Amino acid sequence: MADKQYVMGLFRDEHQAVSAVESLTDSPFKIEKVHSPIPSHRLSHALKLKKSRVGWYTLVGGIIGFFSGFALASFTALRWELIVGGKPVVALVPFLIVGFEFTVLFAVFGNIIGFLFQADLPRFDWSTHYDERLSGDQYGILATCDPAQQEDLEDLLTEQGAEVRAFAS
Repeated sequence: MADKQYVMGLFRDEHQAVSAVESLTDSPFKIEKVHSPIPSHRLSHALKLKKSRVGWYTLVGGIIGFFSGFALASFTALRWELIVGGKPVVALVPFLIVGFEFTVLFAVFGNIIGFLFQADLPRFDWSTHYDERLSGDQYGILATCDPAQQEDLEDLLTEQGAEVRAFAS
């Protein structure tokens, strides 16, 4: 016997989807995913999403990049010890430029890695509980419940104006 049942409510209107999210947050049912054909600030607000941590990955990547670039330029200069025009071997201004370039490069790498971790990608089971109409013009809310509560969840979504689709676990 399955330990949880997946039920999806399909909505044509954003307002109906938002009110369904608000009523599901006050219920014993758990919202697994919310699909939207367009970015929706109302849905984000109703879901009470936390601020993304991708920026921290970008910051750490940039800091690591700066010190890596500066260290690489310094190591290379000290290794070869080419003194040009009486200038010091480790010159700050040119090495800061290399550090800046590495900052940008590693910040981009950190941003991509942070995005992949925060979005839990790659996800190979994305089509398990998905309806093709969500890629078009409909909003979808996938919620889970105990098998005994499936009818209550379907009734709640139907009251909000949803077309209900149940998935086998």
